Amino acid sequence: MRFTITGRNIEVTPGLREAIEDKLGKLDRFFAPATEAIVRLSVQKDVQKIEVTIPVKGHIIRAEESSTDMYVSIDLVEEILERQLKKYKNKLISKKQSTPSFSTAFLQEDNNVDETIHIVKTKKFAIKPVDPEEACVQMELLGHSFYVFLNADTEEVNVVYKRKGGTYGLIEPEF
Repeated sequence: MRFTITGRNIEVTPGLREAIEDKLGKLDRFFAPATEAIVRLSVQKDVQKIEVTIPVKGHIIRAEESSTDMYVSIDLVEEILERQLKKYKNKLISKKQSTPSFSTAFLQEDNNVDETIHIVKTKKFAIKPVDPEEACVQMELLGHSFYVFLNADTEEVNVVYKRKGGTYGLIEPEF
């Protein structure tokens, strides 16, 4: 696995780089050698954050963790990624999807993790055309963290969501 490590408000020292490559290198057994992991380190006040993004065919495996110590954040994000990969492996095998990004040893190892997804509620609702700003107001009025709507400008289904720090995001599909 290859690593692309960048830092924001933090210098990526050789010690940090080595810790990241050592900890996340444990995930090598899951991936093909050509797989790239994009690692972003950032520091804001006393919060040391690591974000890891691993693009694999058709999907993105992503985790982020924050703590007061970057080395602790690295340990925590590695545990999250390993847990996600074990869940994802079960889905790949059950659907018999093409898996060029993953190592054959990982796909063949016996894993007794039986975590199935159970949808317990389905909602249907009418979508009326609104602009993204009005969708944000509706989301706030409902007290939700996201809102699905028909964009009046593009006539496509979009999603607005609340981001950390009180800002908003807009998801526009690409077909």
